[in-house]
Amino acid sequence: MGGIMERLKPHKKLDLWGKIIDLVVFLYEITKQFPREEEFGLKAQIRRAGVSVPSNVSEGLTRKTRKDKTHFLNIAQSSLSEIDAQIEVSQRLGFISTQVEVEANNRLSTVEMMLSGLIRSISTRN
Repeated sequence: MGGIMERLKPHKKLDLWGKIIDLVVFLYEITKQFPREEEFGLKAQIRRAGVSVPSNVSEGLTRKTRKDKTHFLNIAQSSLSEIDAQIEVSQRLGFISTQVEVEANNRLSTVEMMLSGLIRSISTRN
């Protein structure tokens, strides 16, 4: 099954991919406890932004041109910034603890650093 399937899914070969998926699962777990009235508000926004990260990384890495690749990876970075803001709002509203916010920020920072490295790597390739 390797061959073609492997070429179609280059994102799955990256350590970054596992970190992104772990982040999304973490976001879903922490938003389970949000108040019912946030079902279509902050809870949905965090989850949507979370899923946007792996979606854009996987799409970007299947694109042919460097410009297209970095475009989608930059969108993934923007989604990480959205999540950062949404996590802070969630903590200030009392939906998550300071400890959960710190854990979220650590996970976000790790993914952001790895994603930035990938973007730099693609941008500087000959």
